[in-house]
Formats: sequence, C-alpha cells, structure tokens
Amino acid sequence: FPARKIAAGEHLAMRIECVATSRVPSNTANSIQVMKVCEALAALGNQVKLCVPAYKEPTAWDALAELYGLNTNFHISWLPFRKELKQYDFCLQAVSEAKKWKADVVYTWALQAAVFAQRRLLPVVMEFHDLPTGKFGPFLFRRYIEKQITSLSLCNTHALKQKLEMDYQFEFLKNSIRIAPNGTDPDLYENLPSPSEARKQLALPEILTVGYSGHFYAGRGVDLLFELAKLLPYVQFLLVGGNEKDIKPWLEQIKSHNIHNMILIGFVPKKRLPLFLAASDILVMPYGKEIHISTGISTIEVINPMKMFDYLACGRPIISSEIPVLHEVLNEMTTIFCPSDDVQSWAAAINKLFSDSSLRTQMGKNGKQESKKYSWKNRQVDAIKQLEDLLKS
Repeated sequence: FPARKIAAGEHLAMRIECVATSRVPSNTANSIQVMKVCEALAALGNQVKLCVPAYKEPTAWDALAELYGLNTNFHISWLPFRKELKQYDFCLQAVSEAKKWKADVVYTWALQAAVFAQRRLLPVVMEFHDLPTGKFGPFLFRRYIEKQITSLSLCNTHALKQKLEMDYQFEFLKNSIRIAPNGTDPDLYENLPSPSEARKQLALPEILTVGYSGHFYAGRGVDLLFELAKLLPYVQFLLVGGNEKDIKPWLEQIKSHNIHNMILIGFVPKKRLPLFLAASDILVMPYGKEIHISTGISTIEVINPMKMFDYLACGRPIISSEIPVLHEVLNEMTTIFCPSDDVQSWAAAINKLFSDSSLRTQMGKNGKQESKKYSWKNRQVDAIKQLEDLLKS
C-alpha cells in the first residue's frame, strides 16, 4: 500500500480515484454527495481524480464550484460510454485508468467498479446508500463481499447495514465496515442572518415561514405542504428545489386554489442555499410512507437525506415525518416528529413552535451544535483512517 506522508504526519496522502455513475453537473442528491465527498478527500491533502460518464461536454471548474459550493479543486475526467452497456464499459475503463495512474485506492459508488477494482487487486472503498438494484445488482454484491477483506464498505445508516446483512445472510467484517452518514458544510452556515433579515435580503414577505428544500418527487411530501398552506393561511411556505417539470403542476395547483402563502423558488446553487434556509423559522422534512426510486424499490427504511444535515447546520428547529431511520441522527432536542399522513398533527407542531420563540431558538441551537460532528471533512477523515488500518492489517 504505497502511501505518502504529508505535513506533521497527520494522515497518509493518497492517490484516490473516485468512480461514480452520477451525471455531473446535476442537481440530483447523488451528484451533490459525490462532489462533496471528492472535495473533502482533496481538502485532506489527497490527490483526487473523479471519473464520471460523459453525458455532455466537460464543464468548467468555476461553474461546478458555484453549483456544488466547492472551495477545493480536484481533477474530473468525463469518460465516454455506450448507453446499451449500462455503464459497465465506463466502470471498466475507469478502473483501468486507476491502474495506469497507480491509484492507491478506488473510491466508488458503483458496484461494477468495486468488483472490477477488486479483480485488478486495487484496494476499494465502496459507498452504499441503498440496496443493490437492477438485474445484476445482487450478483455483483455477492461477488463484492467475497473480497471484503481488502475493501472498506461505507453504509450511510445502521439500518442499511443491517438490511444488507439480513437480505444476503452474511456479516460485514468488523474492520471492513463503517457507518458514514451524509454531511454538511458548517462553514457555509456560519454567521447567517436572522429569519427576518434573511427574508429582507431575499425580498420575501415578512411573515412567519416554514421552509423546505429538495425535490418534488412522489413521497417527498409536497402534497402535505400544499394541504398545510390551505389550513394555515397565516404561515408562509417557502419551497426551494425541484425540476421545472415537477414544479409546474404545483404552480398550477396553487393558482387554481387561489393560494397566496406558498412560494416555489426552484433550484438554488449550493452556495446560495444557506440564505434561503435561514429565511425560514422552521424547516420541514414531510416524507411520505414510501419513497420510490426509479427501480420501484422504496428506500424509506434506509434514507439518510443530505438536507437533514443542512437543516441542523442552519440552526432552525425541524419538523419531520416519524421514520425510524431518521432517529439515527435526529432527536427530540432538535426535532418534532409527526405521522407522515396526519395534517392536523403537522399543523399543531407548526403552531406550537410559532407560539414559543424560546423553544424555536433552543432547538435551533441544539441542531447547530449537533451538526458540527457531521462535516464532510470529518466524515472522510474517519473513513481514511479506517481504510489505512484495514490495509495495514
């Protein structure tokens, strides 16, 4: 394992080739997570090269930095692929590039790349955010765990680790698994203005505000927020995110129901997001009972949404759907939990927080304090240390 020491022996600097099948640039959660992980690895002094499929022409770094909120540069290679090969050709090419580059480790989110790297005798870090999917997903996973002794698996929740072990009837080796929740950028959330001042800066109406960030896909709870807006006309609902095609039907609904207290902003670059979140007195995660991905599988049992960590860092109280896995991060000191389909319960929680400013303030402070342990950099420091220990054993 040819590692190179850097300043004061803090940790070992490595050549890390990251391999992701995400579309870059994109406003999808997986794309954002990949870019933040790569930045954190580079900020730790590692040489980082990210390989992604060439869905379009390469994008200039300045545009990527604005979109993803990046401050540390790293190299990106957009590799060609054939759509009918389901990115297997891309993953094989990326691993071959890693071998030529003499990478110390292949860090990936794609099981194909992990298995290819293992077969080329390259150390692997494999991130799991949900269960293996697709026709060959289960087969690849079984091949992957055959060689877990030279690989580090990162699961973003305990629930996902347990689900994988139960479904595949095996146990991760103790030193080859780490629970690595998603993270946030605490620096972006320092010195934020008060909700009132943030609304002023954004030219938003000065009214008590409930905020939401994220996509508008089924299961994200936009329908619940729509009902709450009708029920609570004295509260402003500020929704940030979503694609144009997903937002359009809701804009039509708002108009047809003559709703004046629901504002849909659309997608906001990562560097600008903190100000929009700060404009809210309360932040919400109104997930439904099921959240389906493109394969039709529901991920509700294992979700670890990135916005949860941004909400904590913003220093605002949270109201969330009662979903067991979210308790791995959230607790009653930062969050009020409500049944996902009980509009009255959500309305009562909003009214409770709006009637008690000291409670809002204290819950927000608790969340901000809690967020400090969830920085992207801390996440990757821990992962790198465990990888070094694994490869030395």
